[in-house]
Amino acid sequence: MTPTDELESRLRLLEDAEAIRRLKARYLACCDLKDAQGMRDCFASGPVRIDYGRIGAFEDRDQLVAIFEALGCHPHVVEMHHGVNPQIDVLDHAQARGTWGLHYQMIDTRSRVITQLGAYYEDEYRKIDGQWKISATRCVVTSTLEASYEDTAPGVRFAGVQPIAVPVIQSAAQAFANE
Repeated sequence: MTPTDELESRLRLLEDAEAIRRLKARYLACCDLKDAQGMRDCFASGPVRIDYGRIGAFEDRDQLVAIFEALGCHPHVVEMHHGVNPQIDVLDHAQARGTWGLHYQMIDTRSRVITQLGAYYEDEYRKIDGQWKISATRCVVTSTLEASYEDTAPGVRFAGVQPIAVPVIQSAAQAFANE
């Protein structure tokens, strides 16, 4: 292999790893934005292996989308998925695998429940028509915190998508300034 060929190969590996990072970021963002079609497009078409533990195991992306729409695509379900610490191995020009940490938080404003969990993903990827897709994934939950809240619960300042007003921030800033 010539030095130029070696450099091109190394660059291709870096570009592929970055494309996979962007794919996973797009998947997580689609989950938060309740974009079922965008989430679906992150997975390979046809047979895939998706194992999300208690949520279910699925053999194609449409099965996953159906449960996502049934459980998560509601205004009262506010979610945040943060993928962290990616470890991506590009195996060849069309296959890769990776592990990711997940910090997940969900606020259900209807049932007044807050769920926070830690987990990790074990993913496999395939490059199809020049695009990386998730071909297999397994999510393993490592910690869970579920809390309920009521209007009178101490310590709860806000729950939902976005605070209505900023007086809490202003009063905190003023208290800090008075110290």
